[in-house]
Amino acid sequence: MAKSSLKSTLAVSLNNYLDAGAIVAGASGITLWQNYLGLSEMHLGWLNAISANALGAAIGAIIGGFLADKFGRKFIFTYNLLVYMLGVFLVMCSVNFPMLLCGFLVTGISVGIGVPASWTYISESSEVHNRGRNICISQMSWGFGPMVILLFGMLFAPGGYLYGFVETLAHAVIGEEAAAASVEVFSSRVVFLTLFVVAFIAWTLQRQLDESAEYKANRKKDQSGIMDNIKLLFTNKIAVRMVAFLAAIYLTWNLVASVMGFFQPHIYETAGGLSNEYANLLSCVGWVIVVVVTFCLSFFIDRLPHKLFYVLGLVAALATWVVVLYGIEGMGSLWAFSILWGINGGFSVQIFYALWGSELFPAKFRAGAQGLMFFIVRGLSALWGLVFTFIYGENGEGFTLAAWCMIVLLLLSLVIGVIGCPNTRGKSLAQITKERYGEDI
Repeated sequence: MAKSSLKSTLAVSLNNYLDAGAIVAGASGITLWQNYLGLSEMHLGWLNAISANALGAAIGAIIGGFLADKFGRKFIFTYNLLVYMLGVFLVMCSVNFPMLLCGFLVTGISVGIGVPASWTYISESSEVHNRGRNICISQMSWGFGPMVILLFGMLFAPGGYLYGFVETLAHAVIGEEAAAASVEVFSSRVVFLTLFVVAFIAWTLQRQLDESAEYKANRKKDQSGIMDNIKLLFTNKIAVRMVAFLAAIYLTWNLVASVMGFFQPHIYETAGGLSNEYANLLSCVGWVIVVVVTFCLSFFIDRLPHKLFYVLGLVAALATWVVVLYGIEGMGSLWAFSILWGINGGFSVQIFYALWGSELFPAKFRAGAQGLMFFIVRGLSALWGLVFTFIYGENGEGFTLAAWCMIVLLLLSLVIGVIGCPNTRGKSLAQITKERYGEDI
C-alpha cells in the first residue's frame, strides 16, 4: 500500500471511529442517563431513533452525499466535524431529556454527513489492488470505536477502576451533596469528552488532505449541479438497480446491527442480569473480535471472492440469534452470543456495502448515491428502533420473538447478497463505471 494511500485512509477512517463511538457511547451509559433523568423505554427508543444509529445519520447522509459530489470530499472534511463536536458537547452538558435528545440528533447528523464522503474518498484514493484492504482499515476503525468507548465505559462506570476520578469531577462541578444518579451519569459525560478530543484530532488531520484526484478530474469535464445529479441517479436504470440491491442488503443487516449497536449492553443488563460494568466488558470483547477478524480479512479481500466472506459473516450472524432462541441463560450463552456477533462484525455486510457502494456508481453521483442509501437504511432503522422497544418489552420478555425477527432479516440479507454479488475485484473505478454505464454517463 502506498504511503499516501495509507495516510489518507487512516485520517479519514477516524470518522468511522467517531460514528460507531457515538452510538456505543450512548449505549454504554444509557442506564445511567435513564436513572439520572427518569427515562422510560420509549425515551430510550427516541434517543436511538434520532441518533447516529438512525434518523440523525439518515438526515445528514442525504445532505452530505450530494454536497460531497458538488463541492468536493475535502469540503466535508473541512467543516463537518465542527458539527460533531457541537453535538457531543451538548450531550456532555445535558441536564434534561430535550437537551440530551438535541445532542444525539446533532451528533447523528454530522455522522451521516461524513459517511458518504469518507467511503468515497477512501475508494477514490486507493490503488486498484488495495481498495478492499483500505475499506477494511476503515472498518477496523469502526470496530476500534466501540472497543475503546466500551473500555472507557467500563473503567469510568460506577464501581469501575477510574470511578473515583468521576466522583471527584462530579462533586467539583455539581457539589458534594449531589444525588447519586447525578454523580454516576458523569461516567457517560467523560466518555463523550473522549469523543470530543478524537473529533478535534480528526478534524485537524482531515483539513490537511488533498482533494480526491478522481473528483477533480470529473469536475473538470462535468459541471452538473446537485439537482442534475439527483435526477440522473433516479432515472438511470442501472443506478436505480444498484441502489435497490445495496439498500436491500444493508437495510436487512442494519436493522439487526442498529439494535445490537445501541441496545446490546442494555440487553446484557436486563435479559442477562449483568452489571453495567460487566455488560460493557462483554461488549468490548466482542468488538476486539471484530477488529481482529477484519484485520485478517484485509489480507484476503482483494485476492479471494467477495461472496465467500459475505456468506461467512452472515452465517455467524445467524448463529448468534440461534443462541438466543435457546435462551440467554448463564455466562456460556452470553459469551457465545458476544463472540459470534463479533465474528459477524469482522466480515460484516457494512464492509461490502461500503466497498460496493463506492464502486458501483460513477464519480459524478458516487457520494450522493451512498447518501441516499444511507438515508433509506438509517431512516428505516429509526422506525425499527421504536418498534423494537415494544417487541423487546420493558424487561426483555419479548426477546425470543425479537430473535426470530432478526433471523428473518439476516436470511434476507444473505440471499439477496449472494444473488446480486458484483464482480468488481481487481478492477479500477473507471473500468467498473465504463462496464456498467458506458462512456457517456
